Amino acid sequence: MQSNDSSASQATATSSSETEHETTTLVILGASGDLTSRLLLPGLGTLLKAEPERRIRLVGAGREELSHDDWQQLVRRTLSVGGCTDERIEQIVEAARYTQGDILGEEGSSWLRDQIEGRTVIYFALPPAITLKACEALADRPLPANVTLALEKPFGADLESARHLNRVLASMAREEQIFRVDHFLGRGTVLNLLGLRFANRIFEPVWNTDNIESIEVVFDEDLALEGRAAYYDNAGAMVDMLQSHLLLVLAMVAMEQPAKLDAVDFRDLQAHLLRSTHLWSADATESSRRARYTAGEIDGRAVPSYVDEEGVDPERGTETLAEVKVRIDNSRWANVPITLRSGKAIGEPKYRVVVHFKRVAHLPELFGDDVVPHNALTLDIKPGRIEMLVTTNGAGHRFQLEHTVLEADLPDSPVRPYGEILAGILDENPLLGVRSDVAEECWRIVTPVVEAWRAGEVPMDEYPAGSTGPEHWEQLL
Repeated sequence: MQSNDSSASQATATSSSETEHETTTLVILGASGDLTSRLLLPGLGTLLKAEPERRIRLVGAGREELSHDDWQQLVRRTLSVGGCTDERIEQIVEAARYTQGDILGEEGSSWLRDQIEGRTVIYFALPPAITLKACEALADRPLPANVTLALEKPFGADLESARHLNRVLASMAREEQIFRVDHFLGRGTVLNLLGLRFANRIFEPVWNTDNIESIEVVFDEDLALEGRAAYYDNAGAMVDMLQSHLLLVLAMVAMEQPAKLDAVDFRDLQAHLLRSTHLWSADATESSRRARYTAGEIDGRAVPSYVDEEGVDPERGTETLAEVKVRIDNSRWANVPITLRSGKAIGEPKYRVVVHFKRVAHLPELFGDDVVPHNALTLDIKPGRIEMLVTTNGAGHRFQLEHTVLEADLPDSPVRPYGEILAGILDENPLLGVRSDVAEECWRIVTPVVEAWRAGEVPMDEYPAGSTGPEHWEQLL
């Protein structure tokens, strides 16, 4: 490992005001990559803007060669994107340093342990396979108690590899020192699910199978591959979205009410809910479907077929649209179908949770033969908005029923999702981290689908980029 920092004293330099607070060393492995510049450091910038008293010593490491000036400029630019003040940025930049090298070797492991100065966070902004190898290289002896490991999803490539990763991590540190990052849990609009459910008398009593007919968790985006073939072509929509993000959102939609919002109660109930979650049918071919986009147009921009995107292996059979139907086997949710869906290059993007309520048991005869519309509650994740679809008397005829939409915009949090996640990591609060058993349960739920897809038992449908998906899908699930 070769440091490009010209002065060791820079790494420990602090202003007199910084001595009032403990400084946390944030070591980012993969610091020259896209995740760091696009999400992690801008998220940190929003956190430092909201909480300027936080003291951070930033250490980056990666295989790419960056001069000390290049690293400082990257840090300065990305923190600025997050709105961090110039004064705080310069304090961070002054002490920041970057090291080029391979973290997988013995020299790299030794270098990494040398970075532990007081409270330390080691953030693996690396592909999952590299993260596993790096952890295996560090697993020769336990890490000090003042170290937190932060890992990006997916946590493993299947159930068995997820279990192996958890065993490796357990040999290095206590579970309380391990923060598995799923940035969806840092979205303010996702966290609004908790307040919506547990702080409103009008929702809490009806949140069950007696009143709810079905639930949808959808994240359809208009973005195509956008140069991410190296990761996405090995993951696809199932691993990238359903197996991680959407199952965790479902857990927040359907979990029991915790006595208090702490890491123990909250994550215990997440795990309890996911242990009760199974495919709607024992046959994965009846509970799932997949597709990928062909050439099309989105907002006037031509989009090539997925198989023609640079870096894609057509023989791999990667899906860009995945849909899975599940059930929750408990008394609250018995017989309520839940659909998880996520796709790329969709012409009408939707990022939402929709709860469809059952029709009323009886309608007075005066309303005639009208079919009573469903009530529905929609929480839009991006942008933040809540909509309630209610049935009212029509404007044209007093006893003709129609839908009325009650809606309100939800304010954006000043702290980006990665800022919220970093706050939990830096504060040693694992509330928004994914616990080991939760990570394994997510893989357990989708494993039959993944195996059926690999065996070719579920057809690969197609849809033009810019469409809403395969035309015949609306008649299925």
